[in-house]
Formats: sequence, structure tokens, C-alpha cells
Amino acid sequence: MMKKILATAFVIAGTFLTGCAAHGAYYASYGGPPPPRYAAVGVAPGPGYVWVQGFWDRSGSSWAWREGRWERPPRGHANWVPDRWEKHGHDWRFRKGHWH
Repeated sequence: MMKKILATAFVIAGTFLTGCAAHGAYYASYGGPPPPRYAAVGVAPGPGYVWVQGFWDRSGSSWAWREGRWERPPRGHANWVPDRWEKHGHDWRFRKGHWH
């Protein structure tokens, strides 16, 4: 019985923490990101798809460009809030994109 209770508690905690991460926690980085890259988007692969813009991400001690992609919203009338870097004092922080 105790094992079932612990297993259930871990599942609930994991679900809660995953939900928090899905909305994008901030993390600090050293120095600002390079300027964004712009390119032709092309045609959506099907009706209802939304273009999710690419962004700069940290990869170890260097920057890595994450290409944009087409995604289907998880529910009707959902809007994509883009990934973005924000300056906070001397640091830069990343806000992960999410569906709103």
C-alpha cells in the first residue's frame, strides 16, 4: 500500500513540475544572444499549423541557433508566445515560448 502511495505522489509531483517547466522558467546566461536570424518561412504543411520562430540557445559555452518549425496548436484559439531573451541587470535570461 505504501508503495502505491509513494508512486502516486511521484507521478503527481512530476506532473506538477513538468507543467511548471512547460511555461518556461528563466535561466541566466552570460552575455546577450546574437541577432536573430530571418529566413523565408514557406508554406504550412497543412491547415491549422502555426509558425514557431527560431531562437538562440546556449550550447555549453557557445550559442546555437534552434531553427523555427511548424506546429499545430494544442487546442483551438491557442496563440504562440515566442521564446525570448530579456536583459536583467548585467545578465540575460531566457523565457521559453509556450502556447497561451
